[in-house]
Amino acid sequence: MQNKKQMKYQNVCVEAFTCTLPEEIVTTDEIERQLEPLYTRLKLPAGRLEMLTGISARRLWSKGKTPGTQSIETVRKLLEQTQIGKDRIGALIHGSVCRDYLEPATACGVHNALNLPPSCFVYDISNACLGIVSGMIQIAAMIELGHIDAGIAVGTESSRPLLETTLRQLNGDFTLTRKSVKSAFASLTIGSGSAAVLLTNRRLSRTGNKLLGGSVYAQTQFCHLCRSETDQSGGDAMNPLMQTDSETLMKEGVAAAAKCFENFLDETNWQRQDIDKTFCHQVGKAHQRLLFDALKLPDEINFPTLEYLGNTGSAALPTAAALGIEQGFVPNGSRVALLGIGSGINAVMLGLEWNGSGINRSGQ
Repeated sequence: MQNKKQMKYQNVCVEAFTCTLPEEIVTTDEIERQLEPLYTRLKLPAGRLEMLTGISARRLWSKGKTPGTQSIETVRKLLEQTQIGKDRIGALIHGSVCRDYLEPATACGVHNALNLPPSCFVYDISNACLGIVSGMIQIAAMIELGHIDAGIAVGTESSRPLLETTLRQLNGDFTLTRKSVKSAFASLTIGSGSAAVLLTNRRLSRTGNKLLGGSVYAQTQFCHLCRSETDQSGGDAMNPLMQTDSETLMKEGVAAAAKCFENFLDETNWQRQDIDKTFCHQVGKAHQRLLFDALKLPDEINFPTLEYLGNTGSAALPTAAALGIEQGFVPNGSRVALLGIGSGINAVMLGLEWNGSGINRSGQ
């Protein structure tokens, strides 16, 4: 029998989402032009990558930009925009796949640069594309227990090393076939981005955006479907590679999400028709179509960023939330579902009652 635990909150507000985006834009057409040697050898048609993924562009940080350096900028903007006192911050969690070093935690450098309180919880979380959302859950639990007044989950994903290494490998490996090359194509969809979320005790909240609760669901028998070859950090000196069984990962990820979603509805006491808007982790157009079909939700309630940002890992969901809120996608009084799915396979879903904002992103 499944040991089901409740995940509900009475005292937690999501005060703000914010994100920053790199200036450099790399189109999918540009990537395919760089892969001309591979495309010629395997007789692959131009336009294949965008047709399969729905991604026309992604962004890259400048060379040498470390995840921690960018996270400092993102958190600084969040603090300036929310006007919360630094002395109130009781936890800083860095949740991106990319980090500065194997040790210490990237969060330590961010904490130091921002001069946050020494009594603050400071650490990294590694949970593939769910790192920032997982950080939100831990902060929410600390607030609910009365351990802290407020906390920030932040992360910065840098796709340049992965993209450049993958391009070199694909063009230089003459043993590749149309079948074997498929496992590397997911790496070409990855984009860069940085996002942060501020959670507070409801007594401190200026917005009253209530975090109601949510659910988690794990299908770790599929942990081999998407993984890097070795433990990699986020710096330019690293040469990361990934192998992904995209078709099986999509199928099993959607199946795990469907099970998580049923638990999510129970935890929030919502019906499907109660959900006004959604923000989700974004992988590809086929994945999104299958996901919303499986959850029996209409596509139009979701805010997509995939076409122009690609898959930005742990930053994808909070970035979509920041951009969507800024652009007026979420009216006050909306019920919002955050739908997170990551390799592992893990699913995390959270419910928000959104009552106001005006605090979103900065930077293009």
